[in-house]
Amino acid sequence: MILFTPRHVEMIKAGEKTQTRRVWKRPRAKVGAVHLVKTELFSKEHHCRIRITGLRSQRLADISEEDARAEGGYTVAEYIQVWREINGDWNPDQLVYVVDFEVVK
Repeated sequence: MILFTPRHVEMIKAGEKTQTRRVWKRPRAKVGAVHLVKTELFSKEHHCRIRITGLRSQRLADISEEDARAEGGYTVAEYIQVWREINGDWNPDQLVYVVDFEVVK
């Protein structure tokens, strides 16, 4: 299971969001694994299933325009604002895990 904000669920289902950045101490996903997309931790409801297609670490500042589009169609500047809304402060040197995924039909 991977939690997403409600506004990103439709983007995921439409194939517009195929990447997410996570602040994890260690990876919580493996390439090839299938996860439920949820918006609430303890809810039994899930919105779809995703398969992890890639996993790597990088600094937040290293996000490319292509990566920002994969995050939901954003520019880098828009993605920085979205990150701040969801996670608070934007620290360009923060290491995150970049998770690439596809919807399981």
